[in-house]
Amino acid sequence: MDIGMLWFDNDKKSDISSKLSKAADYYRRKYGKDPNICFVHPSMIPEENQNIGQIAIRSNSTVLPHHFWIGVQQQKIIQQSNP
Repeated sequence: MDIGMLWFDNDKKSDISSKLSKAADYYRRKYGKDPNICFVHPSMIPEENQNIGQIAIRSNSTVLPHHFWIGVQQQKIIQQSNP
């Protein structure tokens, strides 16, 4: 992801799924696109890589706790040449 939105949510009553849902809803309204990747601090997720809905959750130690770096990761298209 080259460009994303930073979202802060330190609500102790909400789990990561509901926090991510709020961030994704805001992202959709603001940018008109569905986010598909989110980076969070490693302490926020029990597994290294997991998905919540259509959003891939990845840990990144440079993201502060309670912050979500959410956005769209472009899919690389591999073109095959036909003989």
